[in-house]
Amino acid sequence: MESLREVCLTISCYRAYAQAKGKGLRAVKPNLGIEDEHREGAAKILNALLADEYVLYTKTRNYHWNVVGPQFNDLHKFFEAQYEALNDIVDEVAERVRSLGGWTHGTLSEFMKQTRLKEHPGEYPNASSMIAALLADHEAIIRTLRIDQETVAEKYGDIGTNDILIGLMERHEEMAWMLRAFLEGRPA
Repeated sequence: MESLREVCLTISCYRAYAQAKGKGLRAVKPNLGIEDEHREGAAKILNALLADEYVLYTKTRNYHWNVVGPQFNDLHKFFEAQYEALNDIVDEVAERVRSLGGWTHGTLSEFMKQTRLKEHPGEYPNASSMIAALLADHEAIIRTLRIDQETVAEKYGDIGTNDILIGLMERHEEMAWMLRAFLEGRPA
């Protein structure tokens, strides 16, 4: 059973489609060998992932700007490399939604309604806590991707999206490993 939020998000996608048609814009339905409801299901999963990726991107960028302490230079550069990688992931996920014929969520309001990650506005943790928070978010996304890649392949028959999700999972695993390496060997 779908939650009210999921139903509303699906309705907003259909509303955007209807508005485009109502304005005389031509909509070309993809013929990808995937049933409409399966493409829509995969796009829904991707839009939720997009929200998570964007929140993690924003959090990483925030930590890049606000890190302090003896490892400032290293962490400032490290966080920059991570948010640049996340920026690429955000674009890849958004473009996959569009390639399936879906509408990509692209507002902060939509992202905050869909994200499964938590923000902590007004908090400026120390460097170790920043790293631990980012690690927890990457690991949460990895766990979600393990479920979602299976769903898009088995339930929706979308092997292309499955492949993308597996690749993203591997990229998050590498970023998580790098974050974990910063924390290892420190006092508990």
